[in-house]
Amino acid sequence: MTVLILGGTSEAAALDRLLADQAPEIRAVISLAGRTADPRPLALPTRIGGFGGIEGLRRYLVDQRVVAVVDATHPFAAVMPFHAEAACKAEGVPLLAIRREPWTPQPGDDWLRVPDLDAAVAALGQEPRRVFLTIGRLELPRFFAAPQHHYLIRVIEPPAEPLPLPQARILCQRGPFAPEAEEALMRDEGIEILVSKNAGGPMTLGKLTAARRLRLPVVMVERPPKPAVETVSHVDQVLPWLVAQGLLATERGV
Repeated sequence: MTVLILGGTSEAAALDRLLADQAPEIRAVISLAGRTADPRPLALPTRIGGFGGIEGLRRYLVDQRVVAVVDATHPFAAVMPFHAEAACKAEGVPLLAIRREPWTPQPGDDWLRVPDLDAAVAALGQEPRRVFLTIGRLELPRFFAAPQHHYLIRVIEPPAEPLPLPQARILCQRGPFAPEAEEALMRDEGIEILVSKNAGGPMTLGKLTAARRLRLPVVMVERPPKPAVETVSHVDQVLPWLVAQGLLATERGV
């Protein structure tokens, strides 16, 4: 019997360590979408790639005798959470989602909240600006419509093709990022505005602290909708849930 973890986040990596250390009797598999060629090493077995839609995921749940699914996908995963809900409901498999709390503006913040990335592009305006773009490699094409800006683009891995942006510099870095380093980077690059997804969590929070200190505006892209499923906000809440599902005899270390 298998517990399937839909991964790709720091929560999935933390759950990997938690289960390996405190619940080694559970056979868990972490599924990654494969968008990062060099993911962080994990202790648990890993599968990479999609399932083939809802029906493919249903077949996987049956073939692998999956008895529980933990959705630890990225806050901006717009499709997989709904596929997981539909497949688990169809096969009667318990589903738990880990949803980290979103960031909220603090005193001194200057946020413009927008519903999606197209609105973020529009929010930059027509006049050229020096933009710190922290929205991930896969979303960069949205900004090709605004080539007048000077972009500092931070990604984990470089884009596969040259960008049609005449004034763009790529930074390949993986968090966490300290506020002091973020502040120095923004000051040295002459950044005038930050564009960020509201991913939440501590890993990349430093850029928001730095923007506040420098009194820079932030275009904050809000999260896509998620299905209404059982949800927790922290990895430590997963083991008690597994106990409640009858998959662990007793709680431990929580």
